[in-house]
Amino acid sequence: MIAMLFGEGRDLSILQMGMRALVVFMIALALIRIAGRRSLGQRSAFDYVVAILLGATLSRAIVGASPFLATVVASTVIVMLHRLLAWLCMYSRALEELLVGVEREVFSNGQFNKAEMTRALVTATDIQESVRQTLGAREMVNVEAAVLERNGAISVIRKSKDEA
Repeated sequence: MIAMLFGEGRDLSILQMGMRALVVFMIALALIRIAGRRSLGQRSAFDYVVAILLGATLSRAIVGASPFLATVVASTVIVMLHRLLAWLCMYSRALEELLVGVEREVFSNGQFNKAEMTRALVTATDIQESVRQTLGAREMVNVEAAVLERNGAISVIRKSKDEA
């Protein structure tokens, strides 16, 4: 009965592939819940790798390119490794910097920080674009600082009214 519903190998009917998709969807949902909010919330390179690997691995179970149980086990290992490394990052700043990266102050005190911009491959135009999007301003005069966050976004900190 199970073989009829889910098939075996690559020769799957539409119904079998649909049933596999349904089961894989539920498994993926459970694995994402196990992974925690971090896997989809933070969006660092570390988290993207897990999301991409999880999608690629589970898709093989749907189309029958790999044994179903093996792909589910491999996906579970990926999620558990992600969770373990995230937990270890809580206790090791060095590991966190290696896996997730560091934030870089690319603008402060009215000056672009060329060294940090070079390390991050960010241009003054990238920073100015973030200022326009965040503050709706063309000029940098109201900007106290701009920080390239670990997820690639540029946070713009407005000068306080006393400084402006």
